Amino acid sequence: MRSRGSEPDTGTPLTDDKQTAPEAPIEQQLYAIRQKIQPRAVHGVFANWRIALVLLTQAVYYGLPWLRWDDRQAVLFDLAARKFYIFGLVFWPQDFVYLTAILILSALALFLFTAVAGRLWCGYACPQTVYTEIFMWVENWLEGDHVARRKLDKSPWNATKLRKRGLKHVVWIAIALWTGFTFVGYFTPIQTLATEVLNAALTPWQTFWILFYAFATWGNAGFMREQVCKYMCPYARFQSVMFDSDTLTVTYDNSIGEPRGPRSRKTDYKAAGLGTCVDCGVCVQVCPTGIDIRNGLQYECIGCAACIDGCDQIMDKMGYPRGLIRYTTENVVKGKYPDAGILRHVLRPRTVIYSVLLLASAGAFVFSLATRVPLRVDVVRDRVALSKETDEGLIENVYRLQIINKDGAPHRYTIGATGIKGLEVATATRQIVAAPLQTIDVPVSLIADPTELQGRSIEVSFVVQATDDPRIRAAVETKFFNR
Repeated sequence: MRSRGSEPDTGTPLTDDKQTAPEAPIEQQLYAIRQKIQPRAVHGVFANWRIALVLLTQAVYYGLPWLRWDDRQAVLFDLAARKFYIFGLVFWPQDFVYLTAILILSALALFLFTAVAGRLWCGYACPQTVYTEIFMWVENWLEGDHVARRKLDKSPWNATKLRKRGLKHVVWIAIALWTGFTFVGYFTPIQTLATEVLNAALTPWQTFWILFYAFATWGNAGFMREQVCKYMCPYARFQSVMFDSDTLTVTYDNSIGEPRGPRSRKTDYKAAGLGTCVDCGVCVQVCPTGIDIRNGLQYECIGCAACIDGCDQIMDKMGYPRGLIRYTTENVVKGKYPDAGILRHVLRPRTVIYSVLLLASAGAFVFSLATRVPLRVDVVRDRVALSKETDEGLIENVYRLQIINKDGAPHRYTIGATGIKGLEVATATRQIVAAPLQTIDVPVSLIADPTELQGRSIEVSFVVQATDDPRIRAAVETKFFNR
């Protein structure tokens, strides 16, 4: 037995100075080499839902810019004019609070849906999922099923492979370019943009953004695919904090599936001491991220439920009941309540809080839009003189009002002022006429009797009122200076 402190027996003779030979360096790979995934096509209820949502989301995305509303594009974020059109509503940069409200509503909705049924957004409506699905449809159409595609991957380059791959990328790039063109069409009138494309008259920025968005679509959906979901998307990392034991997730039920093992259809699996899982691997073959759901819930799972459809098909062929892989909760699998009790557990503190916050925020948002006044008034004082005395001995202050008609209809306005008794408003015209979405600068003077002035600086307010709509009224405060 070797005593403590003695040299270890490494099998290498010691040198004269009793030093061992240096060990060979150990190489360790920090990142796993990506294994290309060729998911198997699957049919079923959830596959039909994915197809329906792909078609719906893309009909909205590609079709919305072409809709017309009041002789203009229905949805247009005109950055150059600093106006944002959404059907009958027109928003200005000053309305940035509404964008904040939309983001808050989206976040609360995402939290609620995730707490109730997991990654529904990722599995059915996320652009990465949607475009990956579209690109895989093209791939399946031109290269064949998952077996044919794997064979094509391994085959040497020849005329057939070059033709199939080349044609696939031509279609992919066409879809990507149309996607990029549509994206820019939300910020530049799309009909004008189409004319500029046909006449090769695009501006450098338009060209850049079309190509950039097209390249991102082609790269993410054609090549990176599940890598975006697994390594680039932050949602995959923090989704677990929104899950609890009553959240519906795609789950493999060990209690009925194990022990797994292959068998013939005629085998009585109960007599053989087996579960209903035949270890066919279909759940892995159809998974777009390549995970094995039988290993439990994993952050790579995007909740697309392709494994449920695949497993149900095998269960039907074997004559076994469906539900080995299904949407269920952790508490159901643990036997705390049956599947019939899932709906009753949807309402729980977490979901109630999310629902209350979402409804309250949505109500406030709708109320704010409904009571929104399509008028903005800004005031700028004359920088030459704070005040001056008129020939009648009155005190006059000069201002410039900027009146912004944020409505899609013309309006007439009158200008008044409050804050000082007997305060008089002097303008070049008594009524201001503003065309739809027009900004007008109006020189205005306020004249007051010095006997009514208390102090060097007095708070006053300009009041701009639409004569054709009593609801359209705006007030802005400023200072009136005495001599």
